[in-house]
Amino acid sequence: MQKPRKRKQISSKDNNNQPSKNAKTNIKSIKTKIPKSVPTIEPYPSHPRPTPEECLAIRDELLKFHGFPEEFTKYREERENSRTNSSNLVNGSVKSESLMEKLSVLDGLVSTILSQNTTDVNSQRAFASLKAAFPTWDNVLTAEQKLLEDAIRCGGLAPTKASCIRNILSCLKERSGKLCLEYLRDLPIDEIKSELSSFKGIGPKTVACVLMFHLQQNDFPVDTHILQIATTLGWVPKGADAKKTYLHLNQRIPNELKFDLNCLLFTHGKMCNRCSTKVGKQEKKESVNKFCPLLNHC
Repeated sequence: MQKPRKRKQISSKDNNNQPSKNAKTNIKSIKTKIPKSVPTIEPYPSHPRPTPEECLAIRDELLKFHGFPEEFTKYREERENSRTNSSNLVNGSVKSESLMEKLSVLDGLVSTILSQNTTDVNSQRAFASLKAAFPTWDNVLTAEQKLLEDAIRCGGLAPTKASCIRNILSCLKERSGKLCLEYLRDLPIDEIKSELSSFKGIGPKTVACVLMFHLQQNDFPVDTHILQIATTLGWVPKGADAKKTYLHLNQRIPNELKFDLNCLLFTHGKMCNRCSTKVGKQEKKESVNKFCPLLNHC
């Protein structure tokens, strides 16, 4: 009896492309750069929102209401420096000094891991404690598990996060012989996502944060605050999970608005009781009775 032939599996990749100058050129680049054999990932192709005009309006209203969040200012400046540097390279200029001082990609990945399920203050303390205890990543890799956990304990979930960090370092050492992720800067977005997702414990949100904050790429991470706001605004169907919301919003939101809009929605979700399902101690009391600028869009 003839054995049945196995059907060849076709892998699908996210079709986000390199930053474009405007929404029109972005659409063109998607059509020309993505091979026909790679299907477009769109969980809600018939859901028309958010529109580019709506994204722009909400970005402007939140910017006027909150100002740009101070905690994300350095990343915004790095994006500006990165664009300036790219332009300078085309004209034969040298990289700017401020661009060279930013965190390494590996630093950014580890800091993102430490930020999971904790406050910004605690995650920053954990990262600073880790760097103080172990000056190099080789030191982290060879350190005893308990010492590593102690160094990051203030950030919470120390055993889980320590194991994740050690696994990443071990994989890098085994693959290339050195603890470095700078090669990701030269890869297309879909390849970056594939590389980072290959590490155990690294999910879509962590990958998206590294892309947006540490690789200056146009991506749109979805956390609980942004998921709640997107659902309330009707940007995704009711019941949409974080993964599908991430895929949908990255298709719908223009590249040039993703960074500012993401930072502003995240900040607004933390501060506004109307837009958050969780009212905790970390929320600012003065935000409770303020008018919410998103009500007009609900």
